[in-house]
Amino acid sequence: MTLTEKVLAVKNFLHQTPIFENIIDEQLQAVANIAILQTYKKNETLFWEGDAATGFFIVKSGKIKVFKVANNGKEQILHIFETSEYFAEVPAFDGGNFPASAAAIEFSEVVFIPRTAFFMVLQQHPTLAISMLGTFAKHLRHLTHLVNALSFQEVPERLTNYLLKLSQKNGNINVVELDLPKTQLAAL
Repeated sequence: MTLTEKVLAVKNFLHQTPIFENIIDEQLQAVANIAILQTYKKNETLFWEGDAATGFFIVKSGKIKVFKVANNGKEQILHIFETSEYFAEVPAFDGGNFPASAAAIEFSEVVFIPRTAFFMVLQQHPTLAISMLGTFAKHLRHLTHLVNALSFQEVPERLTNYLLKLSQKNGNINVVELDLPKTQLAAL
């Protein structure tokens, strides 16, 4: 696959993602030109808590868990990101460090959007930033619900909510096939 074909494939993928679905072709092309396609093996780490946030990620395929590790070594999964979902945009935009770690649950492809190059694109296309504000607001609302669940729900209730979400995703069937190992389900 040539470089031009790779950029076109990334552009087509980005157009289907919630963060970039409503932007015009010229803006999408500018983002695709700076995007970097990365692959990760199962259990491979994308970044560690405290690392400098040099960009944000969009899952192209596979599953990525964002998690924290307690002093006693216990892992708490904050969220599992799947195809077309984006993460780590807040630390990438504020120039801080990653507040949690991320690792692939299975073989995964992600599109990495480097911070510095993305800021240049935003300067050239200011309406792109305006379009993204609405998307970020929706995402922030979702994260607020997630914090609420982690803060006020016990593990059985969080597990029940995960299973309901999985059932709805698969057409509200009564039997669902678990897409995570039991150890990761327990860490939800």
